[in-house]
Amino acid sequence: MIEKVNPMHPDKVADRIAGAIVDLGYKKEENPKIAVEVLIGHGNCTVIIETSVNYAKKEIRKIVKRITKCNKWKWNIKIVKQDIHLANNQSKEIRCGDNGIFKGFPLTENEKLLSKYARNSYLIYPTDGKFILTDDKLICCQSNVSNKEYKKFTSVIKDKKVIINPLGEWTGGTDVDTGATNRKLGSDMAQSVTGGGLHGKDLSKADVSVNIYAFKKAQETGKVVELCCAIGDTEIDGKPYKEIVEEAKKYINEIGGFEKFAEWGLF
Repeated sequence: MIEKVNPMHPDKVADRIAGAIVDLGYKKEENPKIAVEVLIGHGNCTVIIETSVNYAKKEIRKIVKRITKCNKWKWNIKIVKQDIHLANNQSKEIRCGDNGIFKGFPLTENEKLLSKYARNSYLIYPTDGKFILTDDKLICCQSNVSNKEYKKFTSVIKDKKVIINPLGEWTGGTDVDTGATNRKLGSDMAQSVTGGGLHGKDLSKADVSVNIYAFKKAQETGKVVELCCAIGDTEIDGKPYKEIVEEAKKYINEIGGFEKFAEWGLF
């Protein structure tokens, strides 16, 4: 059983905003330190940023307006410098930026199938959507489309019962629900487990780099990968932490940055 939400789900909108703020940080500094939390919905937007980067609030508002396509918000934007003790941890070298536990799991065929289905659906219906796949059924909650029309899209699915919009047709988005960063980790990581969150953080944070590393290793080996780390560690899984960060950086760059990473997570 697996859930997948698309990039217009309110929680993913929050993740994408956080990711875009991290992308901007990397344009301003080579190795920025950033931790972002976003809460958005019903005309209100709260953004809290702990960072080494000098952001202007107008830059944050511009990102929110671009991603949400909405200009009318009540703003609460707080930008503060990174804690001095956390900053000193990485002042001389790249070391683990936080404590964490991580499990990477190989993807199942159902998980791969649902990811493909959700992405294909989003190409045609780029509005708020949420999907659940079990061994025998597919539950589709797709906004801004008639059930009759969407039934045509799901007609290609022959071996599972398809349930479309159980509560009826709906509009979705941040006028219906709130969104918050890292609230859809099941959708982002499938069975993989983390003690933190993937989005709104720079690459020095284990929540980003070690999660990517553990997930990729699980896919490559076909085995469960279990790791833990402490803030200040210079080696994880027998590898220098710097190399794990470089691998994660390559992965993020290949998919187009942190905002693109936030759209679908790791699969």
